[in-house]
Amino acid sequence: MLNEGVGSWTARRARKTPAARAILHAGRTLSYAGLHDRVSRLARALRGLGAGPGTRVAYLGPNHPAFLETMFAAWSTGAVFVPLNMRLAGPELAYQLADCGAGILVYAPEQAAVVAGIRGEAGRGAGLSHLIALARPGAGEHDYESLLAGPPPEPEDVPVSLDDPGLVMYTSGTTGRAKGATLTHGNITWNAINVVVDADFRADEVALVVAPLFHTAALNMLCLPTMLKGGAVLIEPAFDPARVLELIARYRVTSMFGVPAIYDAMAAAPGWAAADTSSLRMLMCGGAPVPDATIRRYTGRGLTFIQGYGMTETAPGALLLDAEHARSKAGSAGVPHFFTDVRVARPDGVQAGPGERGEILVAGPNVMRGYWGRPEATAAVLTAGWLRSGDVGTTDEDGYVSVVDRIKDVIISGGENIYPAEVENALLSHPAVADCAVIGVPDGRWGEVGRAVVVLRAGENASEADILDFLDGRLARYKIPKSVHFTSGLPRTATGKILKKQLRETHGGSTA
Repeated sequence: MLNEGVGSWTARRARKTPAARAILHAGRTLSYAGLHDRVSRLARALRGLGAGPGTRVAYLGPNHPAFLETMFAAWSTGAVFVPLNMRLAGPELAYQLADCGAGILVYAPEQAAVVAGIRGEAGRGAGLSHLIALARPGAGEHDYESLLAGPPPEPEDVPVSLDDPGLVMYTSGTTGRAKGATLTHGNITWNAINVVVDADFRADEVALVVAPLFHTAALNMLCLPTMLKGGAVLIEPAFDPARVLELIARYRVTSMFGVPAIYDAMAAAPGWAAADTSSLRMLMCGGAPVPDATIRRYTGRGLTFIQGYGMTETAPGALLLDAEHARSKAGSAGVPHFFTDVRVARPDGVQAGPGERGEILVAGPNVMRGYWGRPEATAAVLTAGWLRSGDVGTTDEDGYVSVVDRIKDVIISGGENIYPAEVENALLSHPAVADCAVIGVPDGRWGEVGRAVVVLRAGENASEADILDFLDGRLARYKIPKSVHFTSGLPRTATGKILKKQLRETHGGSTA
C-alpha cells in the first residue's frame, strides 16, 4: 500500500478481520468489510468534490458512524480531517472553518440552523465549496447517502506518509482564539500504539464511545486504539447515565472513556446498585484527577480506573496511571507512555528534583507538528523537540508525575506562589462542598490573593466563615483564600476543565 497513513486502517482491517464488528450504533452493526466499503464509496465522492492531498474536510455533529466514515474517507484521499465542536456558536465555527481553509463540510441535521448561519452573514469568510448533509440537504447541498450510492469503486492508493498532516483539532481557546493543533498521521498512529501497549487493548474490545469524538480523548485514546486492535466501537450521540448502564449490560461493554463527572453521574443513577457491570475491564478517565470518593465507589464493585494526562497537542497521551497503581499513586498522573518522554523542568531548563515544581515538557512521535498557520505560536511551545505544556508538575522518587496546576493560574501573593489546585483539593474535602475553583483577584496589600468559588451540595449549608475556618490548619495561612463566592455551578469545557477565564470575569474584582 502506498498509503501508510491512518486512512489505510479500514482496508487493512477489512483484509485481516472482514467479518469482525467495527461499529455498533442505534441497534445496527457494521463489520470492518462493510465499513471499508462505505469509506471507499465516500472517498470516491469526496475526490469528485475536490478533496485530495492537503485539502481540509470538516465534520460538524454529534457522535455518529458518519464521523468515522468521513474521517477515514478524507484520510484515504490524503485530505486533512477537521472535527468541529458542535457546542460552539456559529461565529466561532465560521472562524475555525476559515482559519483552516476547509472546502468541504459534512454536517448532521441537528446542526442545520447553525450551518445556515455559517453560509450567510457569519460565514462569508469561511470559503466552503461543498456542504454534505447527513439528512435533509438544503438547496445546492449534497445528500450523504446519495454520495455513497453506485457501484463499488476501484481501489485507489493515494500516497500518504506518516509525516503528512492528518488532523487539525482546535484547542478549547480558553485564553483567546482557538488554535488548530496539527497532528500528522504518525502522531495519531504512535499515540494509538502507545495506548494499545500501555492500556492492553484487545481484539474482542467493545468500547463505549459516549464522550464527544470531536475531542481528542474519545477519538484518540479510545476509538482509534480499539479499531487498531480490531475491536468494536459502540457509538452513542450523548451521555445519559441510565442508558449507559443499560448499554454496558446489553452489549457487554469492556471499556469506556469519561471525565470524572460522567463516572460520578453513573454512580449516582438510580440503577447503579443493580446494574450489571461485570463485563467492564477498563475504565479510562481524563480531564481531571479522579476524586478518591469516586475511586471508592468503583473499587467497591471491583472496577478500577486508568487515569492519564495529556493534551490535544500530544495526540493526546503523555502520562498514564495504570489500574494497578490507581490507589497507591492516587493523585498522580502516572509515568510517560511507552514511546513518549516527559520531564519536569525548572525555568532554566534543568531537570527538577523529586518533589520540586517545574513545567511539564513532552517529547515523542505523538507530539504535534505545530499550530495550523501559526508559526509564532508554534515556536513558543516547541523548543528543541520538547513541547511546553504550560502545566506545573512534580515527580516523586519512583518517577510518577503529579500535575500541580496551570502556570497561568498560579497566584503570586506577597511574593509567594499559591497553586489553586492544592487549595481546591483541600476545599473538596469539606463535607458541604460539591465543586469549587480558586482564582486570583487583585489586592491592594498583597498584589493578588485567592478567592474560592464554591458549589454546595444539595441540602447542605455553609458560610464563608465556615469554609475558611475549615482550611485553617490544613493549609499555610497565605494559601487560604481571602474570600468565598457561592454559585450554583462552575463553567466547564466539554472535557470537564473549569473555565478559569470565565470565572475571573464573573467572580473577579479587587478586594480593596
